[in-house]
Amino acid sequence: MKAVRVHELGGPEVLRYEQSTDPRPTADEVLVKIEAAGVNFLDIYYRSGLHWGGHHRRSLPYIPGAEAAGSVVEVGADVRNVKIGDRVAYGISNGYGSYAEFFAVPSWHLFKLPNSISCQTAAAVMLQGMTAHYLTHSTYAVKPNDTVLVHAAAGGTGLLLVQMAKMRGARVIGTVSSAAKARLARDAGADETIDYSENDFAAEVRRLTEGKGVNVVYDSVGKATFEKSLDSLAPLGALVIFGQASGPVPPFDTAVLNAKGSLSLSRPSLTHNVASQADVGWRAGDLIQWIEAGKLKVNIGATFSLADAAKAHHEMESRRSVGKILLIPE
Repeated sequence: MKAVRVHELGGPEVLRYEQSTDPRPTADEVLVKIEAAGVNFLDIYYRSGLHWGGHHRRSLPYIPGAEAAGSVVEVGADVRNVKIGDRVAYGISNGYGSYAEFFAVPSWHLFKLPNSISCQTAAAVMLQGMTAHYLTHSTYAVKPNDTVLVHAAAGGTGLLLVQMAKMRGARVIGTVSSAAKARLARDAGADETIDYSENDFAAEVRRLTEGKGVNVVYDSVGKATFEKSLDSLAPLGALVIFGQASGPVPPFDTAVLNAKGSLSLSRPSLTHNVASQADVGWRAGDLIQWIEAGKLKVNIGATFSLADAAKAHHEMESRRSVGKILLIPE
């Protein structure tokens, strides 16, 4: 099969489109013919070496990609939840292998798609959608009348976070980097947007909330926004860091959390929030039902051929992208 492989860590140029060994499913795996694969910052973290220690380490060369959708072409002997011909999708935190024509997936990760949902839509929502779901429903369960700050509100996860927070009755403030991205965030339901390239977002949050601050900040940026995210919180507020697009947060004195209002800080991951087939069924099931009902809109910002994976990574790292980026095998 054709696949994108990484032989050495580095920039987008290390992504090589080449021939690779066809995967074979074990007894509890399913072979999926991939029709669309999602591109995520997680893939960039691995490729660049930012996430490469402990359980993140894998043997080189490896095939990137943590989510995709397609059709089942072979099932292992012990698989009971899907059959050949089913259309399925998956999103696996710490996953790899999806930048390819085929991938052998542990069957419990799979969600069977209804006919109403395309593979491109499913591939665009699985990892980021389940991430937004656990952030708003579990890590900090958004309540009616909460005020929420979403960083990178026009990105793939950001747009989903905005919509889910609004579904749960919150007022949503989103940070963006351009007027075009502000429009996207507002179209998704954001009540206010802040262009962080022109404004001090913490000062703007205080202005918009009459000095009170927000109940929760969902932050995928990390190092560049950390301090001012804390400054944006109301007393007893929660900072949830679920990514580090600008780099990891440096060590800090936890007494600062007390001094700024008995704040809480968490660094969750999808791994521990989608740890069973029941978790997949709940979170992915909600996503698909909301999409079918028109309550959740999925923004696919760009599609690239699988052979152009390096261009897709350049686009994501440039900060020009909005919505979801997909790779399409030829």
